[in-house]
Amino acid sequence: MKTPKLLFSLLLLLAPVLTYAQTPASNQPRSAPIMSRWEKQLTPENAWREYPRPQLVRQKWQNLNGMWDYAITPKSTPQPTAFQGQILVPFCVESTVSKVNKALTDDQRLWYRRTITIPTDWAGQRVLLHFGAVDYECNLWVNGGLVGSHTGGSDAFSFDVTNYLTDGQNQLVLGVTDPTSSGEQPRGKQLMNPNGIWYTPVSGIWQTVWMEPVPKQTYIEEVKLTPELDSGRVRVDVLLDKPANNYTTAIRLTALDGSQAVATTLVRAGRTAYLTLRNPKLWSPDSPFLYNIKAELVTVTDPFGDTPRNKRSRQDDVLNKAFASATVTGNPLDAITGYFAMRKISMGKGPVANQPVLLLNNKFVFQNGPLDQGWWPGSLLTPPSDAAMTFEIDFLKKSGFNMLRKHIKVEPERYYYLCDKLGILVWQDMPSGFLEGQNESPGDQTEPIRRSKGKEQFEMELRRMMNRLHNHPSIVTWVVHNEGWGQYDNKRLADWVKALDPSRTVNASSGWNDLGAGDFYDIHTYEEEPNAPTPKTDRVVVIGEFGGIGWPVQGHLWNPEMRNWGYQTYQSADAVLKAYQKKYAKIVEYYQKQALSAAVYTQTTDVEGEVNGLLTYDREVIKIPVETLQKIHAPLFK
Repeated sequence: MKTPKLLFSLLLLLAPVLTYAQTPASNQPRSAPIMSRWEKQLTPENAWREYPRPQLVRQKWQNLNGMWDYAITPKSTPQPTAFQGQILVPFCVESTVSKVNKALTDDQRLWYRRTITIPTDWAGQRVLLHFGAVDYECNLWVNGGLVGSHTGGSDAFSFDVTNYLTDGQNQLVLGVTDPTSSGEQPRGKQLMNPNGIWYTPVSGIWQTVWMEPVPKQTYIEEVKLTPELDSGRVRVDVLLDKPANNYTTAIRLTALDGSQAVATTLVRAGRTAYLTLRNPKLWSPDSPFLYNIKAELVTVTDPFGDTPRNKRSRQDDVLNKAFASATVTGNPLDAITGYFAMRKISMGKGPVANQPVLLLNNKFVFQNGPLDQGWWPGSLLTPPSDAAMTFEIDFLKKSGFNMLRKHIKVEPERYYYLCDKLGILVWQDMPSGFLEGQNESPGDQTEPIRRSKGKEQFEMELRRMMNRLHNHPSIVTWVVHNEGWGQYDNKRLADWVKALDPSRTVNASSGWNDLGAGDFYDIHTYEEEPNAPTPKTDRVVVIGEFGGIGWPVQGHLWNPEMRNWGYQTYQSADAVLKAYQKKYAKIVEYYQKQALSAAVYTQTTDVEGEVNGLLTYDREVIKIPVETLQKIHAPLFK
């Protein structure tokens, strides 16, 4: 979110006014005074029960969300023998719905404990314990044995706990530390003393915890799907947990339209496969068609028979042809299901000479979306349910948005599944993180120096995010840096991201300090009438943030006693509508006359002290009617 120079200075002056009314010494988070209807419906029995990984599905699994024991101790003390109460997983310790609502400081450790029992029909298999995300560093013990550790607040990770398990009940203990804003790790908008555009910290488990059995010898660990629209095929890379016999182990792939197989192939393990689709159905926000896919790990007869190993061809084309006609023997060793879509995002020629535009499936489609923070009053970073996420995406689509910018936050994977299914484009930000002095000011043309360990962590988490979310067709753009917040090596990182994933566009720096990198020239403009970006011959031009129309709706405020904040603040629906129409009139003008490719309105909902949402923070009040929003946006799609 932009803070122009004058406004930046004003915010600094107003900081004491914008700070929450809480005790500075304790920094305890506020108990949510308002909550969405979905947060009010949460119970230990219904909290996040859906399968958490829709792109790689196995039939057998066990959900571990629910009530766990918790304790908060000094970081330096041993594992506690007595715990202080119970916490509702997967909601962070600071959240109201977790039933704890306590802060975790950088000199403390948060402990979790629960018992598990392994189903009898998992016997003879390995058991993986999965965490959707834990903020920020954690260590896992099973039955007193240290299994492993993980660092990274937005990453999914897992541990093979098989060798630590016993018959009957098993005890899990997880210890978590989180530096929040005293560290430079990626954390998005979390701040120990939240104020203005900075929000309540999130610590500990904040996404689903679950277990699944996998085959003992080897199993499918990852499937990477990349559509290649121009050639009518999808590239499929199936990765196993360990190398397999290249002469008798294969992957059988089947693409399906519903339940009807439309393409199939057999490829040796550890090699790329392609599924060619005749007359492929394209994915777009108007028609979000998804193909199903099944990947099976199978054993085949040796395609070279009795030929000695030293005389077998080592050429890929010969080997692949041999495997394609090999005979499968026995039942699959492992099998997963998922989905993919045929869509292409690129840059190309637009209606105005020399100004490239964003193309979807080789056609210019204006991308109109809100800045989407993804925060909730009672559950903070964790959405309360599938129904809550569906409501928001459906509201945006009905309002005439075909895109959203997920702002310096990584959502649970089911969120992106719903974006894929319902059809909305996503610009995915990398969460920012920095120490004081490591962030630029608006207009700076130099980048502050970052410490090596900070850069290493940022780049590791950036790559993890890209790998984890690669298969989601809704994600069309990676946003590397936002407004100079921790920005460094911007050109190098933009080139690196593009090399890692050439199938998507790269927004190197959204707002503030453009260094000529990436595919976008992106400005932030919060004036009453948005400014026009300067035309570029080598990049698309977008308005990465504008709007910020504030309206504090009484009865739906996070803190009625504070100065609730917007870039421009009004006190009536009529005034808000007129301001919105005025801003969008300029967006339509820039789209029609200057080939503007996209615009991002701030923002989907109010968030804590910010009141510039299209919805109130509790999602109960729609500030401009859906039908009116749709009419205002309609000229952008003609």
